[in-house]
Amino acid sequence: MKKGQDTRGYERYLALDIHREYILVGGWNEKKEWILTPRRVSIEKFPEWAKKNIREGDIVVLETTTNVWTVYDIVAALASRVLVANAAEVWELAGARVKTDKEDIKRLLKLLVGGIVPEVWVPPMEVRELRAFVSYRSRLVTTSTMIRNRLQSLLHKHNLLLSEAGLLDQTWWDAQKNMSPLEKMQIRQELVLLQEVEKLKDAVDEELQRQSTSTTWGKQALQIMQLPGIGFVVAMAVLSAIGDISRFESAKQLVGYAGIGAGVHDSGKTHKEKKTLAPARKCRCHQEGTS
Repeated sequence: MKKGQDTRGYERYLALDIHREYILVGGWNEKKEWILTPRRVSIEKFPEWAKKNIREGDIVVLETTTNVWTVYDIVAALASRVLVANAAEVWELAGARVKTDKEDIKRLLKLLVGGIVPEVWVPPMEVRELRAFVSYRSRLVTTSTMIRNRLQSLLHKHNLLLSEAGLLDQTWWDAQKNMSPLEKMQIRQELVLLQEVEKLKDAVDEELQRQSTSTTWGKQALQIMQLPGIGFVVAMAVLSAIGDISRFESAKQLVGYAGIGAGVHDSGKTHKEKKTLAPARKCRCHQEGTS
């Protein structure tokens, strides 16, 4: 069970519920009285609103979502303390049947005042940037796979065996007589797309290789790459996920954070072995919040 957080003694308790086009904001005092009734602030106007309304003495909670770190950086520069809550665990803790914007704010505020926010680690900027870069590479790989699958589908449709040169052999594709002009046009464009995507991925891989020997990541990447079968791409993907490995107090916590620890559900006639995601927030980094 998560130890209670020390969230007492702040002047105001603010909650931010982030949506795509707006942020719902609301606040209590320590007696759980509204000092800022829930209201919507557009994403575009939020930086200006925050400068005027968030101040020293405030403690703020916001949930993990797509653009959480952009909002976090704005708020962290103004408030005394900012906690980022695991959105999925907030819902579990609240156990609410009704979901409205105002109720979401109240749930966050109850957890904040009670000192039981399911807090997540706030990654530093270099970790966020690496995560985004690794994610971008993943999208390139997905795009490449989709193109290759479409080309393979045409091969199966016409019962063709690919040449030894592979899918990128434009001359071989042009020589196929049983394909319609529309199919050949599609193939030509798919090959152009595939070649461009592969060039982009190669450039990304070159940058990841440079990052794996950089001052920031080199030492940790080298340690990971000493494991059999792990190259610089996998090593950098691992580092983007865990950040500074020293924030974990034990190997067991790291395994739990990765969600690869073994688990068992054994009740009555049911016996199910499963993987479990241990509460990663128990590690030192999650207790500290913004370390």
